[in-house]
Amino acid sequence: MAHLDKHQFICRQDNYGVLIHDHQSGATASIDAPDAAAIENELKNKGWHLTHILTTHHHGDHIEGNLALKERFGCEIIGPAGESIPGINRKVSGGDGFKFGGREVTVIDTPGHTRGHITYHIAEDSSAFAGDTLFAIGCGRVIEGTMAMMWESLDKLRKLPPDTVVYVGHEYTESNARFALTIEPQNRALQQRADRVFAQRARGEMTLPTTIGEELNTNPFLRPDSPEIRMNLAMQTSTDAEVFAEIRRRKDNFR
Repeated sequence: MAHLDKHQFICRQDNYGVLIHDHQSGATASIDAPDAAAIENELKNKGWHLTHILTTHHHGDHIEGNLALKERFGCEIIGPAGESIPGINRKVSGGDGFKFGGREVTVIDTPGHTRGHITYHIAEDSSAFAGDTLFAIGCGRVIEGTMAMMWESLDKLRKLPPDTVVYVGHEYTESNARFALTIEPQNRALQQRADRVFAQRARGEMTLPTTIGEELNTNPFLRPDSPEIRMNLAMQTSTDAEVFAEIRRRKDNFR
């Protein structure tokens, strides 16, 4: 089966809009709905009709367009069972699955940023839609959940196939790269990626999507087992969860 057609764009200030489309069935989903007008404009440009919104979590910059888009297109809104999602038709949680464009979509519970956050994984398409759990060279701020909860969520994503292409909620990569270099400065793969990211952002280019493999090599939040990171943090005997929590605390205070 051919890969889904995907269209990614910036909306609001730094949110990513993502549309996925199956040519055979015409099924088209928006991953979250940050801005109804922007999404409708991109749909018009592509000639696609919105059939689904796949919501990752309840924050306003991810659900603001739900009701307007549902009224305009009559689309089905799928979202986390544990959160209040405007216009929701189907509530899902970890382990649930549903069909989109003839492909099985698996729901992964990834709480931490919010308590009910979910990620959508389409194995047949080698793709995942992680909202604000995982970012390029970063991860979401722990707002409603706990550090342990967030680490468990990221550990689930670490175990996806390395070639999984990951779409996330925000363009934060430049800041994330600068922070990551303070945590693991001798990581050559990170150094090279940071150089690419700085050049991309200087040209106004998007730095997403990413892959699980690239994040495993360069994202400190997925690398708490790195000997260099543990040495730099003086946490050689700590658990991965403890190392992750310290990295996240440092990022919260990074300017």
